[in-house]
Amino acid sequence: MSTLILGATGGIGSALTQLWAQEPLWISGRDEGRLASLGAGRPAQTLKADLGFESQVSRLFDALPETLQTIVYAAGAAYPQPLAQVQAEQVRHIWNANYFGVLWTLKYGLPKLAAGGRLYVIGAREDLTTARGFSQYAASKAAAARLLQIARLEARGKTLTLVLPPAVDTGLWTQVGKLPKGAVSPQAVAQAILDDRAGAGSETLSI
Repeated sequence: MSTLILGATGGIGSALTQLWAQEPLWISGRDEGRLASLGAGRPAQTLKADLGFESQVSRLFDALPETLQTIVYAAGAAYPQPLAQVQAEQVRHIWNANYFGVLWTLKYGLPKLAAGGRLYVIGAREDLTTARGFSQYAASKAAAARLLQIARLEARGKTLTLVLPPAVDTGLWTQVGKLPKGAVSPQAVAQAILDDRAGAGSETLSI
């Protein structure tokens, strides 16, 4: 059985792809060139998709021939702005990446996930998102967390894990302009997911 990493071209997704064991692996992102580079030299197959569009997520899962043991949703977007300056296009991009992509992944991915399988979603700690400019990021991440909570009621026999890392040194913080103290590397988050997957599994993975 295989693993699927969604948002594989981002910081945490790339780290996961590079650290994942030598087993059948599917990776997805919007950057086709970056996907090809990540897949080179490992048994990984690439699938380009924009996760905000239901039709693309549906086609992505239709393209998978086998049952999945693990799905990792590592896509995300921030674009922090004060409420008085929010722009519709960026709001849509944030919610597509942080919420609707999770929704479509649950809809089409859970039927592909084996009994006893694991699905991980990268969330956000409330203390890191309660700040000026983070209204849409915080709201979309909170909505995704509640969505995952309800999905657990419908996905018996499968573990759905919300991953709550500290600040992670990725491109998200270049949008903010300052990396918080105590930030961890994407590799540290990836390793924590790998360690959890090797163990009993949990509904919340605080790193």
